[in-house]
Amino acid sequence: MDKDKIDYLKKIAIEIRRDSIDVLKTAGSGHLGGSLSAVELMVYLYFHKMNVDPKEPYKSDRDIFILSKGHASIGYYCVLARRGFFSYDELKTYRKINSRLQGHPHIDDVPGIECSSGSLGQGLSFGIGIALGYKKKGLTSNVYVMVGDGELEEGQIWEALMLQSYLKLDNLIIIIDNNKLQLDDFTENITGINNLKKKFESFDFNVSEINGNDFESIDNAFSNLRNDKPNIIIANTVKGKGISFMENKIEWHSKKIDDEEYEKAIEELNSQEESLNE
Repeated sequence: MDKDKIDYLKKIAIEIRRDSIDVLKTAGSGHLGGSLSAVELMVYLYFHKMNVDPKEPYKSDRDIFILSKGHASIGYYCVLARRGFFSYDELKTYRKINSRLQGHPHIDDVPGIECSSGSLGQGLSFGIGIALGYKKKGLTSNVYVMVGDGELEEGQIWEALMLQSYLKLDNLIIIIDNNKLQLDDFTENITGINNLKKKFESFDFNVSEINGNDFESIDNAFSNLRNDKPNIIIANTVKGKGISFMENKIEWHSKKIDDEEYEKAIEELNSQEESLNE
């Protein structure tokens, strides 16, 4: 990618973070930290990499994105709205009664949502099924599945990894949002999750470990995928990325934002945008 494209994606990422802050403030609840850590990854996919069309959200040859860590729905909805899958104004209804935009995405409600979530650990299995179906239909479309690092504590994830190790579907790309935090502690303090690269390589995966909050690093990883091995990207990210007082703070997994925090967050994002425009 050239500098102009990177700057374009950076600007969208700032807008998505600002949108996410607005959504959290209006709703009064939501999982912001894990949404902010994944912004660059989702922006890269939806505004650069993926073959999707908001005007034809269900076209048969579309690429598929599955947010297995579905609680990060704030950022996901903001990306979909900015991409044109539904009205930006609808973000104001997040988590309200009768809204389509609930805390976990629902496949039958919102254009662009390809998999319902709730109980963690299921999205990768779902993605393998879609990728296998694409192969059987002779389609060349890709399936991208984002899994949280805390979500790796779910046994179903490892069952799915074992299956993908066998199937070697080259149209399935697994992305680990490795922000190193989960509900109430660092992931390494819960089940000792570490040495992920070594673990995935033992399953015979082609593993790329990158800075998941840097567009050039992300692009390099997607440019080096292999078709003779299953692919997995360990995206080392920062929970709460982009807001100084939220970064790497456990409480921002699902903390409500007050007026003072809101103003400070928006001020920081506006400053980032001004610096980018200089």
